[in-house]
Amino acid sequence: MGRMAIIEFPAPPSPNGFSHAVVVASGSRLVHTSGQVAIDADGNVPDGWEAQTRLVFRNLGNVLASAGATWADVVKLTFFVTDVDAVAVVRRVRDEFVDVTRPPASSLVRVAGLFRDDLLIEVEAVAAVG
Repeated sequence: MGRMAIIEFPAPPSPNGFSHAVVVASGSRLVHTSGQVAIDADGNVPDGWEAQTRLVFRNLGNVLASAGATWADVVKLTFFVTDVDAVAVVRRVRDEFVDVTRPPASSLVRVAGLFRDDLLIEVEAVAAVG
């Protein structure tokens, strides 16, 4: 089974870009991250969905690495977005980081806003490190 196994179901229909369920192997160490936003080291926030999503994933990758995890270890992503119309952009950027042949389980939640008005997206992850 490795660190995780993807569970496929006859119903509901096959998801687009995520797994309905992921089973974590016994003995794996779980890493839960806090939500990461698009603020760079200098406190700047880039404009637009693509730039913010890419920075969020870079920041999240740095947090995972500091905990001894990689993108291959991620079993669950939770997205908080201020506009669901941006999902296509978010998925396109996400696909640069995750294994699209074995995508993590995912949830996407539309929120009225994040802690700063200029932020569009926040992402948190759960990783299973073998």
